[in-house]
Amino acid sequence: MTQPVLSGVYVYPIKSCGGISLRSAQVGATGLLQDRRWMLVDESGGFMSQRRHPRLALVSPSLAPDRLVVSAPGMPDLEVPFEGEPEERIDVEVWGDVQRGVPAGGEADRWFGRYLGFPCRLVRKPDDDVRPVDSAYARAGDQTSFADGFPLLLISEASLEDLNGRLESPVLMNRFRPNLVVGGCEPYAEDGWDEIRAGGAVFRVAEPCPRCAITTVDQESGERGKEPLRTLATYRKAGGEVWFGRNLIHTSTGTVSVGYPVEVTPRQRRR
Repeated sequence: MTQPVLSGVYVYPIKSCGGISLRSAQVGATGLLQDRRWMLVDESGGFMSQRRHPRLALVSPSLAPDRLVVSAPGMPDLEVPFEGEPEERIDVEVWGDVQRGVPAGGEADRWFGRYLGFPCRLVRKPDDDVRPVDSAYARAGDQTSFADGFPLLLISEASLEDLNGRLESPVLMNRFRPNLVVGGCEPYAEDGWDEIRAGGAVFRVAEPCPRCAITTVDQESGERGKEPLRTLATYRKAGGEVWFGRNLIHTSTGTVSVGYPVEVTPRQRRR
């Protein structure tokens, strides 16, 4: 049996904006460090995403030692410090979870407002505002950031290859916005995993991930189509949802790096 290996590590500093491919990342209290630490909200404090604003796909963050550098077509670079002076906190909402957000400031708000064409605010998740994971797989102390619901998402290379074999035009992995990508296993093998270990970091494999319209947004052009969601629905649909990838909950901190062997504990079959 081939040993699965970690072939990709990704963070998405601003929720629903572009991702960053890393060689290594630290697993912290809420998942990978700097992942979904920032979020755009509308005037009511509700989170904004590519579901309604596909041009967010073209917003590209990069990590400097002490700040986030954000670029987008036709815009000057925006610098957002990782930490700022103590400021106000506002109520923000992610899928019904009301959290606290620290506004990044007027410069960031004006930048995104100019790019998108309407008022919005960029907020940062303060470390002391804990958002528990809401799941049957969660345990006391499990927490996440501004992600939809779980600290991390895993997809195997083979699952994407199987999907692309069914599509007229193949799609890239970035349509699905995983944090960890695993090579060296069978398609959808991740559905049968209970726990994985990569280096010193251990993760429980939680619910399968229901896919939404973001998967139909080309992450290079910001244009929306019908695939791959239409094809996935022909063979990965159950309970009214289309499933692809598996959510993870970390049970330890540590470092994950591309090339690490992935040790798998299979899920026990129900009798």
